[in-house]
Amino acid sequence: MAKILIVDDDSAVQTTIRLLLERAGHSVVGASDGRKGLAIFESGDFDLLFLDIFMPGMDGLETMRLVHQQQPLIPIIVISGHPLPSGSGPDFLTMATKLGAVSSLQKPFRPAALLAAVASCLETATCPPPPSIVACDVASGP
Repeated sequence: MAKILIVDDDSAVQTTIRLLLERAGHSVVGASDGRKGLAIFESGDFDLLFLDIFMPGMDGLETMRLVHQQQPLIPIIVISGHPLPSGSGPDFLTMATKLGAVSSLQKPFRPAALLAAVASCLETATCPPPPSIVACDVASGP
């Protein structure tokens, strides 16, 4: 199965995600902040990353930017425990997907939602892009 890196400063969340993914057959490595996550990412060959948006030191958005500089196509799922805004502030999960994350999950999330996001990301990452369709200008008959 896939080799997945989880970067989250909440050890309970990290452990929960690790257990769900390992039970699904994936190989999982964890890091407690963005700097450690980036160092582990650089030394490994990962298929997917989970990044918490809000962490001390280097946050998930900065970590994602640096990861994408090295591997622009690596799928990233962002997670956050901060409440979604009610019109007064930015929606960081949506912002992260606009900046390159392929999916987002609001904590707490259901195990089925996490596993579905992983399956979708891995399927998208392993499928070759569809062939380009070239438009031909065919002249009509005589």
